[in-house]
Amino acid sequence: MFVPVDKPELLSQAISVLAEFSSEVRVSKDDLEKERGAVMEEYRGNRNAAGRMQDAHWVLMMEGSQYAERLPIGLEKVIRTVSHETVKQFYRKWYHLSNMAVIAVGDFSNTQSVVELIKTHFGQKSSAPEPPLIPTFTVPSHEEPRFSCFVESEAAGSAVMISYKMQVDQLKTVKDYRDLLAESMFLYALNQRFFKISRTRDPPYFSCSAAADVLVRPLKAYIMTSSCKEKGTVEALESMLIEVAKVRQHGFSEREISIVRALLMSEIESAYLERDQMQSTSLRDEYLQHFLRNEPVVGIEYEAQLQKTLLPYITASEVSKYSEKLRTSRSCVIKTIEPRASATVDDLKNVVLRINSLEEERNISRWDDEQIPEEIVCSKPNSGNIVQQFEYPIVGATELILSNGMRVCYKCTDFLDDQVIFTGFSYGGLSELPESEYFSCSMGPTIAGEIGVFGYRPSVLMDMLAGKRAEVGMNLGAYMRSFYGDCSPSDLETALQLVYQLFTTNVTPGEEDVKIVMQMAEEAVRAQERDPYTAFANRVKELNYGNSYFFKPIKLSDLRKVDPLRACEYFNKCFKDPSTFTVVIVGNIVPTIALPLILQYLGGIPRPPEPIMHFNRDDLKGLPFTFPSTIIREVVRSPMVEAQCSVLLCFPVELKNGTMVEEIHFVGFLSKLLETKLMQVLRFKHGQIYSASVSVFLGGNKPSRTGNVRGDISINFSCDPAISTKLADLALDEILLLQEEGPTDEDVSTVLEIEQRAHENGLQENYFWLDRILRSYQSRIYSGDVGTSFEIIDDGRSKVRMCLTPETAKLALQRILPYPCKKQYTAVILMPQTSRFKLLKSFFRSTKTSYHRDAKILAGIAGMAVIGLSLWRYSRSTLKS
Repeated sequence: MFVPVDKPELLSQAISVLAEFSSEVRVSKDDLEKERGAVMEEYRGNRNAAGRMQDAHWVLMMEGSQYAERLPIGLEKVIRTVSHETVKQFYRKWYHLSNMAVIAVGDFSNTQSVVELIKTHFGQKSSAPEPPLIPTFTVPSHEEPRFSCFVESEAAGSAVMISYKMQVDQLKTVKDYRDLLAESMFLYALNQRFFKISRTRDPPYFSCSAAADVLVRPLKAYIMTSSCKEKGTVEALESMLIEVAKVRQHGFSEREISIVRALLMSEIESAYLERDQMQSTSLRDEYLQHFLRNEPVVGIEYEAQLQKTLLPYITASEVSKYSEKLRTSRSCVIKTIEPRASATVDDLKNVVLRINSLEEERNISRWDDEQIPEEIVCSKPNSGNIVQQFEYPIVGATELILSNGMRVCYKCTDFLDDQVIFTGFSYGGLSELPESEYFSCSMGPTIAGEIGVFGYRPSVLMDMLAGKRAEVGMNLGAYMRSFYGDCSPSDLETALQLVYQLFTTNVTPGEEDVKIVMQMAEEAVRAQERDPYTAFANRVKELNYGNSYFFKPIKLSDLRKVDPLRACEYFNKCFKDPSTFTVVIVGNIVPTIALPLILQYLGGIPRPPEPIMHFNRDDLKGLPFTFPSTIIREVVRSPMVEAQCSVLLCFPVELKNGTMVEEIHFVGFLSKLLETKLMQVLRFKHGQIYSASVSVFLGGNKPSRTGNVRGDISINFSCDPAISTKLADLALDEILLLQEEGPTDEDVSTVLEIEQRAHENGLQENYFWLDRILRSYQSRIYSGDVGTSFEIIDDGRSKVRMCLTPETAKLALQRILPYPCKKQYTAVILMPQTSRFKLLKSFFRSTKTSYHRDAKILAGIAGMAVIGLSLWRYSRSTLKS
């Protein structure tokens, strides 16, 4: 648990609670019944396609051992029927103090006082005299590989998993650590190859990666996973096995290993630089592994020293030897996952035999390395200059207007020594497009990204950036275009070079590039069509946000109409004119070093002779957004392998322009209040849900500086299908009760405390400040002075905090939500589709059903067609941008 350190009494209370967990948990019959529904919902939540595939793989991996017989959450029958006496006996037997450890890491003024607190609270506790012997279970090895072709109708796509089981290596000596480093280098180098293969013409898979994972003590596995096109699992398996055999036969090149060495060196340097800020988390994890696995606690300083000392001496041949552990004769498990059966076990066996034969004959070709350019920017641009400069003390930031028109605001912080983050945005996005061009242009980032938006193909750029910590991405939203980045201060030049390349690169689609992108897009659409939640999500969007082309889910027919040339033309225009962009940079910036780089690479972006995509935010085209004016309650029935149920309640919100700043803060407080109260009622009082979430969407209008702010507040939870309507009504009753009677003083103080803690933590984070400054620029009250809008927004928060009482919260709930809440809302419930046979059976057997209900059943039978709905491209958060 996380405990604030500014109130010493809270630390004592937290340790006291942990001590009670250790030996004094009450397990009454009432307690168990209240929790049974929540645990059952947690169990049900994992009975989706991903959960079933994970469970099946685990059983296959652990075959022949006790681990294959029971998963951690247990059996449904046990969850539903276990008695409180049995649970209490289990607790008393296994929750033994000698099997426990207390790890306390944090900003303590006196560590000895923390030790004394632990002794005080735990010293009086006692367990059974003799702790039970903790059993150990072996997992038998096997020379012959195991095969499985798993068919999952709701799977997101086709995939291949290859696992190699082995004993966990000990970590006691420097040699052990060197071996661990060599193993990491092997996995890094293998993943570099997998990525490059996924970006070749007609690749065998869309993505592929290898990792090491500890399964159960003392067993680990190397696991290789790929996702591929439908009916492509055999080809993907062959490619994966060939690549490992290629390493065994020819090894990695010294150049490949030098790239991996640079990557690992960059990672450890970053961890070392941020050791003071991140020490609590890393130390906690180290102590945990020490307790669970008896691993040494070395600390980041010593580990960094070890890596820097050892890395230069680990050779390519030493790394390549780890491929010996990835032989199909060494406890190997091979599994394919497909939505429709195509591969057979015999197909998989034949692939293994074929690759083994090729390797024995030494008939596997070498890896062909690409030529990698030395510099990202071949010809350095001429630096721009600063036209105007403004200081904003209240923000602690400096604003620059550059000679090419770009506005740059930077804030220097010392929260993380190895982080600089930035975002640039410009008004005008997809809402400006006619329907005939929308689908093509919305595919622009995807197609352009495959070709290389920074002037180089992704596989080439990956090697160019080896050893550097610099990432840059971009986004096209409804009303804005933006780019964003995260880098080490030492790699700020590289990150800004990527931004320069983004603005100066013209992407032209090639036939093969487009083929790969469209193939991946089609697979994604088909995957969404198989997902039971798709019809539910699409219906929610259709009801709440209208039926325009922007909100409709994309279909295969839409993809086939995409014009790749138009998509790239539009993308090129989006990032061409620097004069329309505002860039905010936050982090460990040294102005004397950063400013020349900003002037060269941001100020050096050429301004086009004529404005390109120069939009006034007040004149943007708004997207249609009409929330239903009445109550709409619908059940969306979707075919499912196992019953799942999701409830979504949604209420319209409209904030008046004059009081908008305070009202937005009120919305934040009220959403947390609703979430807290609904958890109290549905989880802790009725025990029928595992969690509930409340989300706010205020992107229903174009971002003009006039007019009201529109959006909605939505409540979502999953539950037992049989009681979904009852729980939706309970949630509505609780909201109405809050509107009519208001929350308690304790409710308000709890919400204020949660918000204050989040705010205090945020003040020490770069992303928090980046978001605050961006919101100040993008606020409707911004009129050229970011300091003023920042201050107004901050004052709005303080005013709401000062005035928030049960009465003001009640009035705000009446004012911001429809009042009473039951007069205008949408309630959509996802339910499993009942088969026609079951419906007919229940119809003929029912003797007490009213005519009205019979009519509904018949209508359901008549309209029961499985409609293929697909992904809705842009989420609520995209609309905000």
